[in-house]
Amino acid sequence: MIKKKILNPDRIRSIQGGFSFVPHRFLSAGFFSSLGPHELLLYFMLVLAGDRNGVSFYSYDKICTLLQMTLDRYIMARDNLIDKDLIASDGTLFQVLDLPSKPAGQRPKADQEQSKKGDAIAQIIDRSTKRF
Repeated sequence: MIKKKILNPDRIRSIQGGFSFVPHRFLSAGFFSSLGPHELLLYFMLVLAGDRNGVSFYSYDKICTLLQMTLDRYIMARDNLIDKDLIASDGTLFQVLDLPSKPAGQRPKADQEQSKKGDAIAQIIDRSTKRF
């Protein structure tokens, strides 16, 4: 077992003003690995923006600007987070929810589509190199 020690005692984090947290179970129970990059980015932004109950308001255009994300990617990431029961939204407000008992099993649709495209491209390259 690795012994932990403080590496920089002058820079220990402390709670000042607002406070956001992500439970360790987000990493250890597989939630982190179940999300794609856009979902992670949106999720962590909403965690940081939320109040003590995880509630926040940011318009979609502000979120897209902050995260440098297209509207389509934002909508897909938001919908995937809702489907995975990690956030709730009424179209105006967001709430980061307490983690469900286990992560949803599938990767985001965009990642699946990208993987399929990559597989198709690999097959085309493989076929074309066999001809020579």
